[in-house]
Amino acid sequence: MKKLIKNGVVVSENGEVRQDLLIENGVIARVAAHISDDETEEVIDANGCYVMPGGIDVHTHFNIDVGIARSCDDFFTGTRAAACGGTTTIIDHMGFGPAGCNLHHQLNAYHQYAAGKAVVDYSFHGVIQHIDDDILNEMSSMVHDEGISSFKLYLTYNYKLGDADVLRALQQLHKVGALATVHPENDAAIALRREQFISEGKTSAMYHALSRPLECEAEAISRMINLAQLAGNAPLYIVHLSNGLGLDYLRLARERHQPVWVETCPQYLLLDERSYQREDALKFILSPPLRNHREQDKLWCGIADGAIDTVATDHCTFPYQQRIAMSEGNFTRCPNGLPGVENRMQLLFSEGVMTGRISPSRFVQLTSTNPARLFGLWPQKGNLSVGADADVIIIDPLKNVTIEHAHLHDNADYSPYEGYRCQGEIITTLCRGECVYQDKKFIGQAGFGRFIHRQPFAQPTII
Repeated sequence: MKKLIKNGVVVSENGEVRQDLLIENGVIARVAAHISDDETEEVIDANGCYVMPGGIDVHTHFNIDVGIARSCDDFFTGTRAAACGGTTTIIDHMGFGPAGCNLHHQLNAYHQYAAGKAVVDYSFHGVIQHIDDDILNEMSSMVHDEGISSFKLYLTYNYKLGDADVLRALQQLHKVGALATVHPENDAAIALRREQFISEGKTSAMYHALSRPLECEAEAISRMINLAQLAGNAPLYIVHLSNGLGLDYLRLARERHQPVWVETCPQYLLLDERSYQREDALKFILSPPLRNHREQDKLWCGIADGAIDTVATDHCTFPYQQRIAMSEGNFTRCPNGLPGVENRMQLLFSEGVMTGRISPSRFVQLTSTNPARLFGLWPQKGNLSVGADADVIIIDPLKNVTIEHAHLHDNADYSPYEGYRCQGEIITTLCRGECVYQDKKFIGQAGFGRFIHRQPFAQPTII
């Protein structure tokens, strides 16, 4: 089926131009100043709107078991919310499997979780729970046979890796063509602070944030940068950056020409630690925690000047009522994570583009192009050039929308962005040429999303 998007301003990483897009058989067939609608089955008029590549969210946690609870969004509800928010591809961070399991164990489990449910296209990051010779040898087949070209290392939680194992993992991932993504927090310092607070009876939500200060995150970032250098200048990707000190360390690494990249999330750009003083503070428990507004300013500077490469969500949803029941007033018992996969594009467009902090092209870089290049999806994803998948969103900058949980499409019972008034509205989302969201309605189908076998990591040129 042929679709024609007419009269819109097409935005790429390099600029904006008024063009028409012809879609045929799920891909971009032609891009030109004017394309006749003869023999076209459907015409979408994008007059007055931006036409952009579909969003790529490289950090979600659907159906994840965190040991004390399982997140309430599976691969249907999670990708449904993604589609309604202008995201057409997600890469999910797989959760931990049984102790001692191999790398393929969780991959096989997650293929089962997603099959027949995903609304938009998807892939997975491998998860490394321990290091031995078998795990190191298995990495190559994951990359080259399974299409999993990025892996998550944790410096905290139950399956944290020590420095020696991190170094071995970095060396091998570099060798086999994979990108190491890292959750950086100093586990020992966090554990000590938690014990001290608990012994003093300080267990409210605010002490979650105080037990994980920004120095714990920044120290782990600097350590990972140095370990990556020792591992032969191995490529490194830092997830969910929340503070300026960590960003300073990453800037220094870039000055040394290290291949390091960094992601932040809307919650760290828009929410702050005052949320922990609210009556419903448990809604905002995540790791790393929300910081103060000064850290937000530093992150926005990184968004504007190119130091930050991607904006993802770390979508990991546990209902508020579940948080209350499980925590019983003790932050250490509350599962961590926030919903947000439906709000990422809308919030960044409103707070970034419409405020003048960033250009539409920079928005595309952060949400589509850079993620595609870093994670082996380019040029199939992340752009609107001829031959690319027709993953397209249309944004009307003149429309306003207020975020309300009742109108969202995930399984959460709240939104951390409740009441945010956004300038600019996503009015249409197409995944491989098929409308999955239009006129405020989800019209996609479970099982339409396909698994993307990603290319081995190749150091990209990031604009």
